[in-house]
Amino acid sequence: MTVDLNINPLTNWLTDKKIPLVIAGPCSAESEEQMLATARELVKNQKISYFRAGIWKPRTRPGSFEGMGVEALRWMQAVKEETGLKVATEVANTDHVEVCLEHGVDLLWIGARTSVNPFSVQEIANALKGVDIPVAVKNPINPDLQLWVGALERINKAGIDHLIAIHRGFSSFEKSPFRNQPLWEFPIELKSICPDVPILCDPSHIAGTRDLIPFISQKALDMDMDGFMIESHINPMAALSDADQQLTPNALDDLLNDLIVRLATTRNEEFKTQLDDLRRLIDDLDEEITQKLSARMDVAEKIGEYKKENNVTILQVKRWEELISDRLSTATAMGLSEDFMRGVLKLVHKESIRRQTEVMNNQKV
Repeated sequence: MTVDLNINPLTNWLTDKKIPLVIAGPCSAESEEQMLATARELVKNQKISYFRAGIWKPRTRPGSFEGMGVEALRWMQAVKEETGLKVATEVANTDHVEVCLEHGVDLLWIGARTSVNPFSVQEIANALKGVDIPVAVKNPINPDLQLWVGALERINKAGIDHLIAIHRGFSSFEKSPFRNQPLWEFPIELKSICPDVPILCDPSHIAGTRDLIPFISQKALDMDMDGFMIESHINPMAALSDADQQLTPNALDDLLNDLIVRLATTRNEEFKTQLDDLRRLIDDLDEEITQKLSARMDVAEKIGEYKKENNVTILQVKRWEELISDRLSTATAMGLSEDFMRGVLKLVHKESIRRQTEVMNNQKV
């Protein structure tokens, strides 16, 4: 499935044609001095196209720093006038959009806490009708691809064709080294559904700590993403919000210089031939796997029939535990990761239970 969006390609509207696109700046606008000091250093890096800063910062609970509001827009204007950098900030409602447009903000983005709410996104879309400005949409905080696509559609239908998606990871209760789980399969699927929409990565919010930002950034480039939104502060340890995930401008410069930008294709004919051969092998193996899975489900149905005849429950916990232990042991010995194999087995088991349930209920599969 693909979604038909009216998108102006990134290379058409990015004036200086810098690829990857880099949007950088502090998590929050704290003072005019902080903004200008950070921007003066960032502008030295020719890879940066937009200066970003959060103006409104509603937190999960009140009482902590929640941004400087409209006053900070004057500081954004000062950054733009002195450095020549275009400026970007987050909007969450109609009032935000209107005041940002009045102050000459060059790019708006919709945050994860807003993109999760279609009502809020539609209000922003309505405020943007007739406006020619780039708009970026971060993925919702929860892993819901349709919400992300829906938010992009709403903004696009308002007439915004300079559209960007931003992958910033997803909230999770699972223990993880990351602040937000990357779940790379979501931006991959988004690229399949909306192939014309450029996707940036927000490694700051995925990592949650500056030490992991290089790893996430390189991974994003290897996944063929179009650039970054990265938080950078003149003095990260003194930052009033998200201090641990912000880089100094110098550290950001080092990061961008160290990244390896790989090509989506090559003119090397030998490479293409070998790649085609390997892909054909993958196709053959996938077909074999599909056939084996179909045969396995046929056996699962027969087991369901046998259980029904003998009045035995479908779920056999002890058998499932034995199967998991045995299969994981074999898989790890063959070089497969335990997490991957556990996920595969859970999907296979779920389908087996579904097939057996249909047998028990006398439903035709």
